[in-house]
Amino acid sequence: MDTLTQAVLGASIGAAVAGRGERRRGAAWGAACGTLPDLDVLVPLGNPVADFTWHRGYSHSLFVLSVAAPAIWWLISRLDSRARQRPRRWLALVWLALFTHPLLDAFTVYGTQLFLPFSNHPVSGSTVFIIDPAFTVPLAVGLAIGLIVRDEHRARAAVVGGLTLAVAYLGLSVAAKLHVEEAARDALARAGISHRGVLTTPAPFNIVLWRIVAMEEAGYREGFYSLLDPPGTLTFQRHESRTELLDGIRDAWAVGRLAWFTHGFYRVSRQDDRIVMTDLRMGVEPVYVFSFAVGRLEAGAARAVEPEQLAPLRPGPGQVARLLRRVAGPVTPADDSRTIPGS
Repeated sequence: MDTLTQAVLGASIGAAVAGRGERRRGAAWGAACGTLPDLDVLVPLGNPVADFTWHRGYSHSLFVLSVAAPAIWWLISRLDSRARQRPRRWLALVWLALFTHPLLDAFTVYGTQLFLPFSNHPVSGSTVFIIDPAFTVPLAVGLAIGLIVRDEHRARAAVVGGLTLAVAYLGLSVAAKLHVEEAARDALARAGISHRGVLTTPAPFNIVLWRIVAMEEAGYREGFYSLLDPPGTLTFQRHESRTELLDGIRDAWAVGRLAWFTHGFYRVSRQDDRIVMTDLRMGVEPVYVFSFAVGRLEAGAARAVEPEQLAPLRPGPGQVARLLRRVAGPVTPADDSRTIPGS
């Protein structure tokens, strides 16, 4: 999730776990610990594909964070006497603030390597968008009340209430995703579309509108489904992926790494003489966040090159408005033919 949400989540946990009279300092340290794992973006790893695929790596490992928690508590205790006086409570605060960060990230589509060093599988539940006010606002409101109200019982109840609503929203997002996946597979079956994988991911800022990608051998299909849609109205538009361009460079590290990290949801295209792999999970046609040049065509043959990240495309004017209209149900054919921004 976004940094603000992680900070608010960590602060809420800190305020809830800290002892009497320690809500504000607990919230401050909780916010710091809640954002700590994302500092991995400050460590350059040599090339953009490595940076992309190792973000949410060891810094988001549940095992690594559990081992690091006592050391981080010790550092905090050198700066804050309350942490020294109540070591068990404050160690729990630090561990929970750290531990919940990657757990929340795992609900997004990016990919979080929770089980390093035992497994590098990038967990991507894709049930919530990276920014979702319906998750963040209850946390922020509960935290604000908890920090303002003087009555200890009411303050703690407000913070716990915000946490409870946020967790309930995550549960609702999982239920929505299961429904959307069933609707997507039914629609593909009715249309006679064979596929090798289906991705469902929420559109920005909500869990009502969902984007669906079905991978085929030489392309993919994209569709949108709102929980408010009438049954049987889901349709797909096909797009090309020139996977043959990778012939000769499939063993290149960057190619294999991107294919693994995206769970196979990538597009291959040609831009001038460059061979480009695009992560289809984050964006919509034709706007995507992560694209990498991984090869070059020379005399008709592909040659692997040092990977280069391409600048992301930007949604055009009016696309957000069309997205909001699509949440309420199917749009007219004229509107549906235009690009709708995604995650």
